[in-house]
Parts: sequence; C-alpha cells; structure tokens
Amino acid sequence: MSFDLMVFAPDAAPAKRPAFLDWYEQQTEWTEDHGYDDPRVATPALQAFYAALAAEFPPAPAGVEEPETGTDYTIGRTLLYMSFLDWDRIDAAWEAVHRLAAKHELGFFDVSSDLAEVWLPDRKGGLRVAHSD
Repeated sequence: MSFDLMVFAPDAAPAKRPAFLDWYEQQTEWTEDHGYDDPRVATPALQAFYAALAAEFPPAPAGVEEPETGTDYTIGRTLLYMSFLDWDRIDAAWEAVHRLAAKHELGFFDVSSDLAEVWLPDRKGGLRVAHSD
C-alpha cells in the first residue's frame, strides 16, 4: 500500500472538476508512447520538480518486485505520479510535494486524500485549492 500524490502542468489539465477527473483517468491509463521512468520526457518544470523531490525522496529500488521503501515515480509528459512507500514519512512527503509544486508553478492533486483536493498555482508563489470532493 502506498500514499499517492500527483503534480501536473496546469495548462495541460482542465480546470473544472468533472473534466479534470476525466483527464486524470485518461492519463493514468499510461498510454503515452514512452517508458514512464525517464524524467526527460516531462516538461522542464516537472523535470526540475523531480530532481528536487528525488533528492529528498529517492526512487524505490529498481528490480525489486514489491519494494517496501522509497518512492515509485511514474513520469508522463505533463504529469508526475508519486507513490510513497514509507508511511512514516507521508507528512513530510505531502509538505515537500506541496512546497515544490508551488515553487515550480505546477498543479498538485492529493490523490490519497478523502477530499481529493486539486491545487493550482496562485501566481503569487503559492497554491490555492481549485476544487475537491
């Protein structure tokens, strides 16, 4: 079991909740024509976000079928999906993702939250809740 968060290029995703959730479902079918472990396929902002976050939350060990530690990163062109495996670090992970999403002006989807909040850049260096359940 993991704690899942996602960041995305805000101009790639619909702003309204129903359309956003449809977009999210389509994106997480993972149908892009590349592997999902190479940050070079992502936008420059997502690449910078990944470099900063992976330094603090390293990728899960490669070649391990069901790793118990680390972070599983799934990297698309306009989104980065993170599954945090270290439950004792989920508060720190949420804070780091939120902080770095704001810094790099990315959208933030709290996938594991009961409210499934979507945050968008506020153009003042922070994030604002755009919608939730």
